[in-house]
Amino acid sequence: MARVKRGVTAKARHKKILEMAKGARGRSSKCFRTAIQRVEKSLQYAYRDRRVRKRDFRALWIQRINAGTRMCGITYGEFIHGLKSLPEFHEEAVDRKILADMAVNCFEMFSGLVERVKKSLPQFRQVYI
Repeated sequence: MARVKRGVTAKARHKKILEMAKGARGRSSKCFRTAIQRVEKSLQYAYRDRRVRKRDFRALWIQRINAGTRMCGITYGEFIHGLKSLPEFHEEAVDRKILADMAVNCFEMFSGLVERVKKSLPQFRQVYI
């Protein structure tokens, strides 16, 4: 049986890992052994942070909606409760992403929605910022 030389395969494998390790600091981007460790860790971070990003954006949307609703004199919790009690709004139609975009880019339309929610609530307390 003929001897198999693995130089081409090993070179391709090393090249792939070192390409993924570009941008790492120090030896982690140049030496194969440390590059493997860096790449594996970076892939773990990427996997984890794909989930964390969803949490971060939801928190950002809630902060923006809260700021917009407080400018209109109502809290975020009361606004969401009143919005869910409105018969014409379903959770699929208007989500927090859309509401946050409205609060930032078209505040007149958002404040009109907040006023409609205020009227639907039996009583709400005036909030001052």
